Amino acid sequence: MIIVAIDETNFERASEVIESLDPKKCMVKIGSVAFNAIGHKIIRFAAEKGFEIFLDLKLHDIPNTVKKSIKGLSSLPIKMLTIHTSGGKDMMKAAIEAASGTQIKVFGVTALTSLNNDDTNQIFQRSTSEQVNAMLDLAEEAGIDGVVCSPHELELVSKRNLLSITPGIRLQESNDDQKRVMTPREATNLGADYLVIGRPITASKDIKKSLNEIYQSLI
Repeated sequence: MIIVAIDETNFERASEVIESLDPKKCMVKIGSVAFNAIGHKIIRFAAEKGFEIFLDLKLHDIPNTVKKSIKGLSSLPIKMLTIHTSGGKDMMKAAIEAASGTQIKVFGVTALTSLNNDDTNQIFQRSTSEQVNAMLDLAEEAGIDGVVCSPHELELVSKRNLLSITPGIRLQESNDDQKRVMTPREATNLGADYLVIGRPITASKDIKKSLNEIYQSLI
């Protein structure tokens, strides 16, 4: 399933992008960029247009705060949300408790796709794959629904009972802030359940055409 990232701070522009998409071919991701600027309005707009919504706020706080935050978000028409696995097992369990009784699936971010081995060695004193594996252990123990990981760690996730959301999807070589990237077909072949694609679609001169080309390439 394709998830198109809506990273706009202006409601008019965000709504234009959403209206250029097809809810039969993709979900939409509302992250902190759009949520902090536009808030609930853009979520309700996307839902009214028939889209399933992935709210990507990467919550990371003490368990009680995360639990209350998710309780507060649960009235919104969202299907999935994110927390940071590095918040620990108790925090993840609190997130699952908050989402119980709703349709919302909880996904844990393992290691940001902007990080490479040098970064994770500096921050966590281990490689990206070692960090992701450690976070996968915690995610399974906590019982969350799935994880967010780069396409390069999908083989690690495939050995677990976890769904996967994969950012860092590019159609070709790129020189941007994503360091661990892969094409849509490569990621799908490795078992990705959801592909997050932003700029290759939303920065296109023909959003509808770009989405359709990627969608057709995955059929």
